[in-house]
Amino acid sequence: MSASSRPSGRAVSPIQLVALFVAFLLIAGTGGILTAGLLLPAVGSVGAVSAASVDLFDELPSELTINEPSEQSVILDAGGNRLATFYAENRIVVGLDAISQHVKDAVVATEDRRFYEHRGVDAEGMVRAAVTNAVSDSVEGASTLTQQYVKNVLIEESRVTGDPELFEQATERTVGRKLREARMAIGLEQVWSKEEILAGYLNIAQFGPSQYGVETAARHYFNKSAAELGIGESALLAGITQSPNNLDPVANPENAFNRRNVVLRLMRDQGYITPEEHDAAVAQPLAEMLNVQNSSNGCAVAGTAAYFCEYVVKEILNNEAYGEDVSARRQLLLRGGLEIHTTLDPAKQQAAFESVTGAVPTNDPSGISMALSSVEPGTGKILAMAQNTNYGQATPEDPRATLVNFNVGTSYGGGLGFQSGSTFKVFTLIEWLRTGHSLMDRVDSDNRHFPREVWNISCAPDKADDWDPKNLEGFGGGRMTVLESTRMSVNTSFVVMASQLDLCAITGVAEAMGVETGTGAPLEPIPSMTLGANTVTPLSMANAYATLAAGGTACDPVAITRMVSREGEEIAVPPSNCQQVLETDIVNGVNHALQTVTQTRGATGAPANLPGRPTAGKTGTANDDKHAWFVGYIPQMSTAVWMGYSAGDRVMGDITINGRYHDRVYGGLIAAPTWKAYMERATEGMPVVPFPEANPRQIAGDRVPDIGGRSLEEARQTLEAAGYTVRIGNPVAATWPSGTAAGTQPAAGSQASRGATVTIYPSSGSAASRQSSPARPATPSPSPSPSPGGAGAGEGSPDDGGEDN
Repeated sequence: MSASSRPSGRAVSPIQLVALFVAFLLIAGTGGILTAGLLLPAVGSVGAVSAASVDLFDELPSELTINEPSEQSVILDAGGNRLATFYAENRIVVGLDAISQHVKDAVVATEDRRFYEHRGVDAEGMVRAAVTNAVSDSVEGASTLTQQYVKNVLIEESRVTGDPELFEQATERTVGRKLREARMAIGLEQVWSKEEILAGYLNIAQFGPSQYGVETAARHYFNKSAAELGIGESALLAGITQSPNNLDPVANPENAFNRRNVVLRLMRDQGYITPEEHDAAVAQPLAEMLNVQNSSNGCAVAGTAAYFCEYVVKEILNNEAYGEDVSARRQLLLRGGLEIHTTLDPAKQQAAFESVTGAVPTNDPSGISMALSSVEPGTGKILAMAQNTNYGQATPEDPRATLVNFNVGTSYGGGLGFQSGSTFKVFTLIEWLRTGHSLMDRVDSDNRHFPREVWNISCAPDKADDWDPKNLEGFGGGRMTVLESTRMSVNTSFVVMASQLDLCAITGVAEAMGVETGTGAPLEPIPSMTLGANTVTPLSMANAYATLAAGGTACDPVAITRMVSREGEEIAVPPSNCQQVLETDIVNGVNHALQTVTQTRGATGAPANLPGRPTAGKTGTANDDKHAWFVGYIPQMSTAVWMGYSAGDRVMGDITINGRYHDRVYGGLIAAPTWKAYMERATEGMPVVPFPEANPRQIAGDRVPDIGGRSLEEARQTLEAAGYTVRIGNPVAATWPSGTAAGTQPAAGSQASRGATVTIYPSSGSAASRQSSPARPATPSPSPSPSPGGAGAGEGSPDDGGEDN
């Protein structure tokens, strides 16, 4: 039905109420003459009563807005297992064909024996109630099932809309409220069948303190569906609705037992059951009937997946597609009957939890926290999300329990994030290769001072500052290749690399790949960021490294794969928004470098390789061992592990963790083995997939083309097409014809980054140059020095003393 259900109309006097009763009885079609005779002394004649009351009766609301009742929503993992249930009222709506006939009979026998005969109002019951109310202070009900259904619909509407006035009007103990219900009941029965009304009542009525609808009650009290209920069980439930708290068989078994037997007697007397069935049901002890199953509301019941569950909840509450504001979205979750399918792999989730708690047990005396996020490359699907704390409020018995999800930022129930340490070096390495450098470029890894003027921060020049970074003792020093610096995680090497790049380009790469701070603020393009000064989230780091595993395709993290409404309709879910953000050649070069890290024991600690499976990754240790990381991946999965103090930046040193003493804690010590323990279990049964081979240019760099014997213009065009800046040097003696190109500096075949300056030396000519088959000359010794703007000498060049840029 449609239109407003809010009561309306003018005030009704006692005399008018009597007149309205008469009108009702006349409309109901039974008992009219008798009732009119009883009430005529008060109002005159039946005709006068009818004429005086019809107009007033018509003013009462007759139409009722009936929406689907609130229904619980469920979150399921990728295997279809229930993670959690959410409800404002614990209700599961089912069709009448999914409810035992015994339940229908019990409810009709108890609540409205003439349900199938009247047209919404029971005239006999109303007369009885009117007489009782006239001679006492109490208000007798006499409501039909249809009227009770109307009342429940109005109460439900008041709850959904949060309208206390509507609730008060729907529950006030007045004859006026009964009249409104009756008028609406008559109107309802004109458009709904008895079966529809009965089904509506059985799904909306309260069958226990927190059980709404017969299906939920059946599961709660008997651990079975409403379709499976027997005679005694049906009678017990039908009796509860009279007083859901007082007749709760768990809290008040004696009251419930007696009420059940009353219902059974009514069923026998009205012919719904035989005397033998009645006697057998009455003889059954209440305790034998019950198999109570309590239903938890919210993510706490999700166990080890509680933090992932909370992430899913925040995904819905944060999304404008699910309601105009957070309140509307919460109503959808708590009342909408949603079926929410998620990405969580139950086996991987269990492995994740056992891996982190195996490394740092829950409530370990160290107070160290650990978190793990695992993501599928190319889709963004979150496969596992775990941490070594229990979900909930802290208590004396469980002081480290928390609702904060360490894997994510504040908008998803997490914190501010954690300093990433050397895991952020990867983004400097990516930009290094993107700007034409290579893994075999050599950089000075000595500790040194970096004045503010060396920094290029195009988007925030004021962020530049002097800096004196240090290497871990025993690592670095002298000129090292970028590949070796990556393998050994040498700090100064990466600072030198960053000083030759635009720091804004580095943060841009990181953000494009999915790195996020805990607050959602942009990454800070500051010099120290290359060593991990920004506070980032484990989920975003796992997702960013997944971009490398996916060949340069970045995806938004995805937790929900499918959402179905109570009507069975598909609801749009947050998309993964995958897009190519890195060139595949660059990615393959980075993957080549990071595979060497997982095979290394050294500054990174114990290796994190997976035997027989190509693996790449990077350790990270924040300044003074305040946070430790390992982020690694295979082509099918990327995982980040973080550990540290969740409440702030505190040094992890001189500490006992899981019963073992450590003078300091770095990324390779505990985080990397935890990652390996998880990945070994998570990859069981996965096919072994290799990473694509790296392009030789990413490894060895660009090589200067051989332009000997070409015209100077052709030589210039060839070098410029290769990405070099060209200058012409002084002529040199060579066997090539005079005026052609004799050679270059750096020499042909030498490594030189794109953008570097290459000098062409023209040939001055010689007798040999006029031979029919001139021999190729040796590389000329240049008389001038290389251009100050050039890249310096590469491998094999005459000058081996410069620094690669």
